[in-house]
Amino acid sequence: MIGVSLSRWTMAYFAVAVASLLLSESLMIAGYGFPAMAIQAPQTLVLVHIVAIGWLSFLLCGALFQFVPVLVARSLFSNTLPFPALLFLLAGLAALVTGFLQLAGTIDFTPSLLPYGAISLAIGFTLVLYNLGRTLWQARPLPLQARFVAVALVCLAATVTLGAIFSFAFGTTVHSEALLAIAGYGLPLHVSAGLGGWLTFAAIGVSYRLLAMFMLAPELKGRRPQAVFWLGTAALAVAILGGLASLLCHASVFPALLVGGGLGAVALALYLADAVHLYRARKRRIIELNSRMAAFALASLAASVVLTVVLLALGRLTQQVGALVFLVAFGWLSGLGLAKLYKIVAFLTWLECYGPVLGKKATPRVQDLVVEGRARGWFVVYYLAVWSATACLLASQDLAFRLAAAAMAVATLAIAAQLVRTRLLSDVPATARLTEGVGRPHLLICTPSPNR
Repeated sequence: MIGVSLSRWTMAYFAVAVASLLLSESLMIAGYGFPAMAIQAPQTLVLVHIVAIGWLSFLLCGALFQFVPVLVARSLFSNTLPFPALLFLLAGLAALVTGFLQLAGTIDFTPSLLPYGAISLAIGFTLVLYNLGRTLWQARPLPLQARFVAVALVCLAATVTLGAIFSFAFGTTVHSEALLAIAGYGLPLHVSAGLGGWLTFAAIGVSYRLLAMFMLAPELKGRRPQAVFWLGTAALAVAILGGLASLLCHASVFPALLVGGGLGAVALALYLADAVHLYRARKRRIIELNSRMAAFALASLAASVVLTVVLLALGRLTQQVGALVFLVAFGWLSGLGLAKLYKIVAFLTWLECYGPVLGKKATPRVQDLVVEGRARGWFVVYYLAVWSATACLLASQDLAFRLAAAAMAVATLAIAAQLVRTRLLSDVPATARLTEGVGRPHLLICTPSPNR
């Protein structure tokens, strides 16, 4: 990847994402939203969207701006569009959260800001979709990992569309029976498209490449990863399109979700088998911290699949869906995100600072930008806290859940501090930190070196 173009605004997306994660954890500590309040409560919607949009979506958008060009060996279509997209997404999230606070009675003024939030988010995500979509379109035929991302982008469009319908239904007067049916019963489809399609499917596609790249493992080809793609795509199509068709025909969405969930479970099982194969086939015997901690995220994903099956067998999936979503969001997606973020920030900072002078003078290694021993314990604390919090949700122990959320927040803050230190080159030996031709990077913006 030497010489690869750096995405100027990726670090800014990452900064917003980590700040949103810390905010969501603080709200959970304070007992704001689920589980202290109903899962359908406006306060819970505030919490959910800070996590889903502010943390996970900003994180994924920033990563895709940098790594989609790597997946397809082409430059990003536009390096200008990520900044206005960032502004629209920030404004949209702020308006959306304010709209939920209006529904909760915390803020008392009219009109509702939910439609304005939906419009701003739609514009921001449209810019993201256009930029990444044009990049992928110009690289056809797409390699397998990029096809995962392409399907995820389609699911993002579906998620945003469904979210806009909900926002207008709750914030304005809607008379269309079809839209009211979707607004009334389409929440499981919104969750499936967002959590399963946009976030998980993109994470799977990118992780196939990153796990292989960072562990020096051969990239997977053959029937099993192809099966993961086609089964996963079929699962999303059945759940989302089948669910919408059911709603418009005044039928239950449960059969579509059940069939889609079954296909998705098989796809996830095959993906986990692929991940195990990558770990076993790696050439790097002693793997870095990010790869070791990613294994914990994969274990959380496996536990999520098992928990879903158990809850279905016990007839308690509806009652415990909050615990399941929590484990997926914070154990699988957030765990993988934090683990890879630890490596990506170091990797991009090294490329920005030392890539241009590589071969001209001695440079530190990527690993010299971090101190893994200092961060390792905090990652362990984070995962243990997530698993403990999930158990507390299953046992309806709200106070214990808040204590576990506090442990999550402390660990996240410590990991964030390590990311800042990496970005500031704080752990690079002074003699190698800023040699001739190497400039100190900006915290939030990737800029070319003077010699680039």
